[in-house]
Amino acid sequence: MVSASVIGTLHSLDQEVTLWLNSFSTPLTDSMWTMFSDKSFWIPTYIICAYFLFKRLGWKKALIVLASCGLAFAACDQFSNLVKHAVLRLRPSYSFRMLSGGLNLLESRGGFYGFFSAHAANAYAVAMCLIIGFRNDNTHTYNAFCKWALAWAMLISISRIFVGKHYLGDVIVGVIIGTTLGYFIGMIARYLVQRYVDKVPFTGLTAIINKKLPTIQEGPSPSGFPSNP
Repeated sequence: MVSASVIGTLHSLDQEVTLWLNSFSTPLTDSMWTMFSDKSFWIPTYIICAYFLFKRLGWKKALIVLASCGLAFAACDQFSNLVKHAVLRLRPSYSFRMLSGGLNLLESRGGFYGFFSAHAANAYAVAMCLIIGFRNDNTHTYNAFCKWALAWAMLISISRIFVGKHYLGDVIVGVIIGTTLGYFIGMIARYLVQRYVDKVPFTGLTAIINKKLPTIQEGPSPSGFPSNP
């Protein structure tokens, strides 16, 4: 078990780092982080992703992938609520030390407890499900989309620090949990797609494009020994 003194030291360090990050504030960046932190702002993005899922995968695979996104989102959200009321760690917006230290609070204070960040967990869980889901299309690699999805999830996650709603530690734990749950739920969806739609053996996340390897001719070398033993 971690001692209370160690937990207190980590909490104090988390407060200091969060205050330092939160202090990088300008009117322009404040507006940007508030926008990124608003779930409704990303609705058009979700619609575009859903459109391309149906376009690239077909309706059966797209529905499975979308279901995995919804399940991952719900799992992270509910698990976050459970942990918040078990750990009882106050948000920065309710901490006298943070407020007196100059916390830049851009949103309402929210609920009392903030460990861990549901925003971060939800964003990374959905990103992982989409990344794995689009891999069911063998005609594209989706490398650019993968980078974009992870960058999108990162922006949502760190916005929670800059709007004053979460500590850095809340966000880091949220990222880890969201990535983990998103990966496993995404892989379950991939299994269902390959097993019941494509009706092929489950391959996991194999390479999309198989590069043709150069062939090596076998035969005796000038020395009389095989050239490819």
